[in-house]
Amino acid sequence: MSPLERDEKALWNQKYSARSHMSLEPDPFLVSAYSEFLAGTSPGTALDVAGGVGRHTLWLAERGWRVKLVDVSDVGIEQARKNVATSRSAALVQFEVADLENSRNLGNELYDLVLVFFYLQRELFPALISALKTGGLLLYKTYTVAQRQFPGGPSHPMHLLQPDELLRGFGSLQILHYHESGQGKGVAELAARKS
Repeated sequence: MSPLERDEKALWNQKYSARSHMSLEPDPFLVSAYSEFLAGTSPGTALDVAGGVGRHTLWLAERGWRVKLVDVSDVGIEQARKNVATSRSAALVQFEVADLENSRNLGNELYDLVLVFFYLQRELFPALISALKTGGLLLYKTYTVAQRQFPGGPSHPMHLLQPDELLRGFGSLQILHYHESGQGKGVAELAARKS
């Protein structure tokens, strides 16, 4: 385990222990992208990268998806287990505490849907693409350098996207939606399909 990963694990364990980041409301981008790109399709397999306490995992499982939630924080994963345990869809969910800084293998063509929300590790981009099945959908939303204009959120460059960085990083996929916003917070959102 790298010093950086230990720091990230300790940081997120502390945040979850302090009951920070505990919302179970799905991000509006997940809801709108699901409606636009997945409505009417049969539920499949999904990977929720850095899924925290399981807000997106729970939302997908309630719609019949089999979801694997991966996060560095064992405290976050334990809270996610508790959150999902009360759902009728609990049997559809797997959990894994994983050091994504050092393990960049997410599998090969395993998932119909891969989610990444508010987590940025550029070295993981190829693994995210590899993990998608042909026809699979990637939904990615995280902070951009524009976030420095607003209170809260990260400020370190390693956690902030440059303009159009997601487009360049996932240029091998079919881009279905891309938007960068600097109103209220600086974020980029991407929906892309593997062909």
